[in-house]
Parts: sequence; C-alpha cells; structure tokens
Amino acid sequence: MRRLYAGIDLHSNNNVVVITDEADTVVYRKRKRNDLRTVLEALAPFANQLEGVVVESTYNWYWLVDGLMAEGYQVHLANTNALQQYTGLKYADDESDAGWLAKLLRLGILREGYIYPRAERPVRDLLRKRAHLVRQRTANILSVQNLLARNTGQNISGAGVKHLDEASVEEMLPNQDLALAVHSSVAVMGCLDTQIARLEKVVLKRVRLREEFQGLLTVPGIGPILALTIVLEMGDIKRFPDVGDFASYARCVNGSRNSNNKRKGGVNTKNGNAHLAWAFMEAAHYAVQYDETIERYYQRKLSKVHVMVARKTVAHKLARACYHILRDHTTFDVDRAFGPSRGRKRLDETASSPRD
Repeated sequence: MRRLYAGIDLHSNNNVVVITDEADTVVYRKRKRNDLRTVLEALAPFANQLEGVVVESTYNWYWLVDGLMAEGYQVHLANTNALQQYTGLKYADDESDAGWLAKLLRLGILREGYIYPRAERPVRDLLRKRAHLVRQRTANILSVQNLLARNTGQNISGAGVKHLDEASVEEMLPNQDLALAVHSSVAVMGCLDTQIARLEKVVLKRVRLREEFQGLLTVPGIGPILALTIVLEMGDIKRFPDVGDFASYARCVNGSRNSNNKRKGGVNTKNGNAHLAWAFMEAAHYAVQYDETIERYYQRKLSKVHVMVARKTVAHKLARACYHILRDHTTFDVDRAFGPSRGRKRLDETASSPRD
C-alpha cells in the first residue's frame, strides 16, 4: 500500500491541503475554506494511506488539530520558528509550503510544536485573560501617575492611585477636564478589579495544584495564581530535556548567532512563551521584596546593569529553580538558587500569594 503524507498550510480564513507520496509526487492539492467538514472530506479518500497530517502552528490551529485528532488522524503540529525552506528559492507559495511540511514528515525531520491537551486549554486561556486584564489595570495606573506628574509635579504610588476618590482628585487637579481624565481611569480600574477577582475565583474552583506541584508555593513571590499559571503554561515537564530548555522557553535566556567569534545578525528574542515569561517576572518582583538573600543578589546586579536586566536575572534563577522543583518533586532552596542565606524576611500570606 502506498504511503501518503499530508501538509496543511493554515491561514486566517482558508487553508491549503497538499498530499504527497513517498517520491514527493503530489497526489492532491487544493485550497479549502476554514471549515472542518470541508477539510475532512478532502482527506477522507486517502485516510487509510496517510502516515500523518502536518498542520502549521498558527494562532488559530485549535479547531483543525482537535477535529483531525478526533477523527483518528495522526496529527503533527509544525513548529514554524524551526522550519525554513531553502532561502534561494525563486518562487514559493502556499502550495509549496504545504508540500514542504509533508516532505519534512516523510523524511522524519519535522520540528514539532507541543499540542497542549484540549481539556486543560480553557482554564489556561482563562488565566491568560486574567493576565491581560492585569496589564490593562497597570496601564491605567501608569496613565494616572503620568498625568499627575505632568500637571502637579507630584509622584503617587500605584497603591495611592487605587485609593483615589473624587474629593482627593479634585483637590490635586482643580481643572475639571484633568480631573475627569483621572476619574475615568479610576472607574475602569475598579471594573477591572471586579473582573480579575471573578476570574481568579473561577480558576481556583476549576483546578487545584496537584501534590507534585505544591513545591512551587515554597518559592518566594509565587502564590496559587502564579503557580497555576506556570503549571498550565509549561505543560508536561518531560518535554524539556534540560533546565536550559525550560529557561529558554520562559524567555529567560539571551539569544545570539556567532561565527568566527563575531556576532552575525539578530535572533528571534521573542521565541518562547510570553505568558510564562510574565509569570516569572512577576514572581521576581515579589521575591526581591520578601526574601533578603534574593534582595541582596538583586542589588548586586542592579549596581552593574539596568533595573529590568537585574530583575530578569532573578526571574531566570526562579525559572531554573521551578524546573528542578517540578522535575524532582522537591521544595525551594534559596541557598542553592541564590547563594548562602544570612536570614530571610518572613513571607506573610498576602505576599506569598500575589494577586498580580
């Protein structure tokens, strides 16, 4: 029986299906609209011969991969960052891209992405929405701080912005238009706080940290929400062969491309999981405040580099520590992660479980 290989080049409103045989001869090639039934009808005549179906990892792959897997197809998610055709090609289009995916599968050199378990995706996306709302709240706080600094020369903390009322705003800003601008931001922040709390309540109701993940709560700066974010964004820890792979996925490792001891061009600095990177930066922010060993490490770095670089080094060490905690089912050891400890501040319940 002839072996066939399918590649699907996926776009926002259509996809190109190409099926090739062992000699890379095209036996089927057609553009389809993004409809599961239509794609399944195209693959059906070749179902018994297909060795696998490769789907390009785009932002909208869920519906297609889930649908194909439900029908029993062997589905592979192509890691688009690791796939690149010969750059000297004079002509390339969607059909050649889909055929390239099928050829990589046939050759056994396809670089695959991780197909996150379908059942856990909704809760993970709910946490992502929470993080999105937190960033919006922070943007409003910064907006109010900038407006007050420009017009009054006064600096106000983020906590101070959250507690502004109508009387205090009008006292600082007699101008009605400026006061209205602040009132609108404060009102939006109140709405965001309500929705963030609502999402947190639902998330904590839907999922609980399993016993093997409880060690994350021993890390300074990581509470239940951040711990769940890390676990759900990470997926299966076994897919990271080494701690360096995990740190790279969390965007805690710098990239470089060198030749003959010279830097050659740029690299994809955003390769990795942005949500995981955010979680570790948040953890680093709180860890510096509540652990003296980590704070001393941070201050040493801060004396040499920019504040964000110093915080990123803390996030990197926390990411490496979390990898070992999850892999070895252990707890956090500050001496092992940051050096000998000379005493630590006591983490209260609020500090160890930051809201954002």
